[in-house]
Amino acid sequence: MTNTERAMVMLLEDEGGPGEHAVDPGAEGLSDGFVLSNGQDDEYPDEDTVPIRKAFRCVEPIVGTGSWPVEGRWVVDR
Repeated sequence: MTNTERAMVMLLEDEGGPGEHAVDPGAEGLSDGFVLSNGQDDEYPDEDTVPIRKAFRCVEPIVGTGSWPVEGRWVVDR
């Protein structure tokens, strides 16, 4: 999910289960404009999202292999 500047990149084990999301440690501030499919407009701390270019680098290996890139940082949402 993106607001065109930052993205929330998540990898879920299964539907409804806990997952993991990419983080940007040390990033400060909040970003809004993350619109969900139901129309809800969310705001997230920048440390819980990544810049859009980094998001593309994270997503490529996720799509290709189903696992996180070695260089990325993420947290488990449990």
